[in-house]
Amino acid sequence: QVRLVESGGGLVQAGGSLRLSCAASGRAFSTYTLAWFRQAPGKEREFVAVINWTTSTRYTDSVKGRFTISRDNAKNTVYLQMNSLKPEDTAIYYCTASSRTYLPRNQDEYDYWGQGTQVTVSS
Repeated sequence: QVRLVESGGGLVQAGGSLRLSCAASGRAFSTYTLAWFRQAPGKEREFVAVINWTTSTRYTDSVKGRFTISRDNAKNTVYLQMNSLKPEDTAIYYCTASSRTYLPRNQDEYDYWGQGTQVTVSS
């Protein structure tokens, strides 16, 4: 079992920045594929960004150039640096982990989930 705990969410003005963190417990963290999803009120949960054990990454189109996913295996932590935030980025952001070695965008391909952290961007 892997436990994931998100932090770093909050209220920020449009154009501002936040850095989300996800601390993981469990073995073999360095081999996990790690991702961020988000869910806005009334919408489906959507893929945001993913990073695998080789540090290859992919992003959803709406955040490219603004968000950066990274990982620190020594700290068992994955980050999401969010810059130039927009009101439409407002959502609960979830950290998730997968034993798969590619870069999945389907939430069904992830095995462990955190409880989420709220990001609210005001205009």
